[in-house]
Amino acid sequence: MNNTNDTFEYSAPEQSCVNAVYTASAAVYGCVMVLGLPLNAVSLWVLLCHHGLKSSSAVFMSHLALSDLLLVLSLPTRIYFYATGTWPLGIQACTATTMLFRNNIRSSAIFITFIGLDRLLAVVYPLRTRHIRTPTNAWKACLFIWVLIVAVNIPEALYYISQMKSCNATDKCFEFTHECAFNVQIAVYVQFGLVLAMLVVNVVSTAMVSWTLHRHLSDAAMVKNKMNVMLIFTMNLLMFIIFFLPPSIAVTLSIRKAIMPMFCLASVNCCLDPLLYYFSLDAFWKKKKRSDVEVSLARSHTSR
Repeated sequence: MNNTNDTFEYSAPEQSCVNAVYTASAAVYGCVMVLGLPLNAVSLWVLLCHHGLKSSSAVFMSHLALSDLLLVLSLPTRIYFYATGTWPLGIQACTATTMLFRNNIRSSAIFITFIGLDRLLAVVYPLRTRHIRTPTNAWKACLFIWVLIVAVNIPEALYYISQMKSCNATDKCFEFTHECAFNVQIAVYVQFGLVLAMLVVNVVSTAMVSWTLHRHLSDAAMVKNKMNVMLIFTMNLLMFIIFFLPPSIAVTLSIRKAIMPMFCLASVNCCLDPLLYYFSLDAFWKKKKRSDVEVSLARSHTSR
């Protein structure tokens, strides 16, 4: 196998280790692409055709599915790079692919948090927030998120291009930072702060929803619905702890040996997000209806 490090000297054991790591990375990204593409394409189709984006939850989930699809569509270039060790597409293509990958962590963290906040408002404040939890407001929030992400991308992409040129690493793409002095950019700190802040929001939301369900829903018949609601928040927390926080820490602290495996791990999140859609939307394959939990809580709040 040709590796990216043709211009750098490695001992035989080091070269063998590099080959193994690159092969493993190509295999992981290949599996993620094979699973993630149909799962997210079908999820997006269900959200558009069966739910019609007529609820705030469906809007947030459709944008999360779109973010995951963009990540999956960028993976063939990573698979080719790690399988062959060459990058023939130039700096601009490398930068665009890199930004798509990084954007998935940022956008997914925000959209997952918004899905959790939407559930929080539906459970804790079902009546007082009905005018807030509208598709129109959800669309406005999603558009703002994408504009913010693109605004961060512009200076980040320009800096990335300048670093590749200064290191003469046009054929190294994703791994050129391993062999080149690379200063941590402000966008990296922003991403770490964003992921940490979103994690805190999800922890607080989980605690509030758990307390509300325990206090208001004591009927044994509602146990299954309560478990489904709590499963949503548990999945949200696991997404942050397993997939979003580790790569953000590795990049922020410049732990170069950990960056590649952490990015591979982060890409797996797009295969698990469809589970979030299934448990978040009642009767996922049917048209949207209010859940038993929301109805019961609404009655509870009305009678108080």
